[in-house]
Amino acid sequence: MQYEGKVYRPWPEARSILIQTTLGCSINTCTFCSMFDDKRFKVRDIEDVFKDIEQARHIYPFVDSIFLIDGNVMAARTDYLIKILDKLRHTFPEATKISMYSGLNDFRRKTVSELKEIKDAGLDMCYSGLESGDPLVLENIKKRMTREHAIEGMARAKEAGIETLLSFIFGLGGRERSREHIEATTDILNITKPEQIAPMALAIQPGTVMEQEVQRGEFLMPTQMQVLEEEKYLLENLNIDTFYWGDHGNNLVPQKGFLLDSREEFLGNLNRVIKANPMAKENIIQTFSW
Repeated sequence: MQYEGKVYRPWPEARSILIQTTLGCSINTCTFCSMFDDKRFKVRDIEDVFKDIEQARHIYPFVDSIFLIDGNVMAARTDYLIKILDKLRHTFPEATKISMYSGLNDFRRKTVSELKEIKDAGLDMCYSGLESGDPLVLENIKKRMTREHAIEGMARAKEAGIETLLSFIFGLGGRERSREHIEATTDILNITKPEQIAPMALAIQPGTVMEQEVQRGEFLMPTQMQVLEEEKYLLENLNIDTFYWGDHGNNLVPQKGFLLDSREEFLGNLNRVIKANPMAKENIIQTFSW
């Protein structure tokens, strides 16, 4: 199997085999991200992808879960994706899940009919980066996506029956816009109702525009307390039935489970940390590169 450049997958996909279907990210302007700065976006030749799928079949006697990389695989043409999914289903009939990265704008750029075709071909779920629901934060990080785009994209995925995990970043509003960031993010999650969510604490990636903004004093890192209070606000105000992947390695209080069943436990864990850590109001959050 051939992989080009740095390879990433979400932490819930740790046991999935990875099939590189596209290279890089078709956006690749986000100020906080350096995941795909080593390559330009490209859809791989389908015969090369087929060869990797066949090679994976020789390597793995049993495959339960498959994840398609790189960044936003959904940006590829619909007919191309259907051929890839059909090949995967025939090659790995035992697989119970096929997932991929998809930008919320990628959902918008396909019709609901196209998305349903992709779903029927074998796609089970997508991972999409919301990052924030705050229009100013989205503009500052150069996401090339508006709040309205996110809502429209999720509505199309919902109508097509594609399960979606939305990820977002505690602290992305910095010290000065923490409250606006988490309030707007919570609001958009309540509107879009993703089946799964994955919050992670902000990590400044080496070589990014955001790293330069921090060094110049243009972006003030949030305190630990602000990040804790963002999660507390989120948990207190979400009213959706979703699975909470709050166990990313950078999160100050790693926890996961179905939100409605675990809300009180999660809040109890947070409140204990807040109470036991009064210095968190002064301490800048310390996280590690993804």
